[in-house]
Amino acid sequence: MIIPGSTSQEVAAALASALDEPLAAVEYDRFADGETLVRIPETDGRAIVVASTVSDAAHIELLQLQDAAGELAEDVITVLPYMGYARQDKAFETGEPVSARAMAKAISTGTDRVLTVNPHEDVICDFFDVPCTPVDAAGCLAEPLSDLSDPLFLSPDSGAIELAETVRDAYGGGQTDYFEKVRHSDTEVAIQPSDADTSGRDVVLVDDIIATGSTMSTAIEQLQGPSSVFVTCVHPMLASNARSKLANAGVDAVYGTDTIERAVSAVSVAPAIVNEL
Repeated sequence: MIIPGSTSQEVAAALASALDEPLAAVEYDRFADGETLVRIPETDGRAIVVASTVSDAAHIELLQLQDAAGELAEDVITVLPYMGYARQDKAFETGEPVSARAMAKAISTGTDRVLTVNPHEDVICDFFDVPCTPVDAAGCLAEPLSDLSDPLFLSPDSGAIELAETVRDAYGGGQTDYFEKVRHSDTEVAIQPSDADTSGRDVVLVDDIIATGSTMSTAIEQLQGPSSVFVTCVHPMLASNARSKLANAGVDAVYGTDTIERAVSAVSVAPAIVNEL
């Protein structure tokens, strides 16, 4: 049975269809003091809990779904289309937690196995106390792209160049390059222009997540005379006014997956997840 969190309805439905497994109609309730409660239908055998932890509340909901599933099913698999706190994969200052590790250990208590889509760093999978498999869904970002002219696939830094190469390969051709990025804070990023010629070309910017939109919008402003600019990302967080920043920077379209359900979620990561189940 596929058990969806409230944040991952689309992915769960797609998985249920692809796997030909029932999709649980989860009930949500709230006590007078504000605490949440979930109820799942009776199940046995395998339970696949699908929940993006996009907020603190979503983390709590996931733990409740896992606990309920564990009471009924023989095997519990947890699918994290998006894992919150994953970018805090180290302590940046003395006295700070490694939040990704703390979340991973909590999630591990209620499951036999974890799958997570394009974690910020694969090392995050080592934080779990149960087997954890990273799922690479970047290739599906090529699906909305068609008839590109001399395409250039750009990542905002060297760390994401493999994502750009994956999308390029899935598209079937084109050049890849990256920007030099220097992060001064969570919201302040300096970007040095790429050496690649962008004049008259269709440029596709690729990253794992777009949060504030500052990095991408700054990158777009550095491009010299592109024909078109497309922004793609696995996790379209698009917090606050991120989408407006991209529009003002001159992007022609934004394409994300359904790991985080947004208006720009043009493709599903379900096929990539199915391959790992």
